[in-house]
Amino acid sequence: MRLFAAVFPPPEAVDHLAAVVRGLAVGRAGARVGATDRWHLTLAFLGDVPEESTGAAALALSAVDGPLGELRFQGGGKFGHGRSTVLWAGVAGDVEGLSRITRALRRELRARRLHPDDKRFNPHLTIARPGDRVPRADLAADIETLHGYAGPAWPVTELVLISSQLGPSPVYTALAHHPL
Repeated sequence: MRLFAAVFPPPEAVDHLAAVVRGLAVGRAGARVGATDRWHLTLAFLGDVPEESTGAAALALSAVDGPLGELRFQGGGKFGHGRSTVLWAGVAGDVEGLSRITRALRRELRARRLHPDDKRFNPHLTIARPGDRVPRADLAADIETLHGYAGPAWPVTELVLISSQLGPSPVYTALAHHPL
């Protein structure tokens, strides 16, 4: 079972950003743009774990306390190059609080003998994986558009433990919700 813990933005924040994304070249060029109902901020990625570990992961999630201030999508850019390019939106607002919650969650997971990835937390929302389908000038224009983007603020109300099944149309199943 492939697991991760995340924050899902509310529909208003998603819709606001999606309106901008629809105007980007990545969408017109046939790049893989993530489905907006799956847009999330990953806090801890566990990867493939035995199904019996989901209870421990849910307990770790429930051990994390807020409060957490408001967040918003702001700015953006790209990771990687060529076929591995990822276009992303940045996160602003209570990023320090989000980082604190992420560190606490990862500690709780390790205390339960689960092993989240050890990547440095860099809060962002993956928008698209354009690969090499988008001409360089168009991608630069998309990045410039994202640099100037500032979405509405929204409260973080819960953390969610997700099981994901990969494929052409990935499926996310919420296994646990923890209110903040």
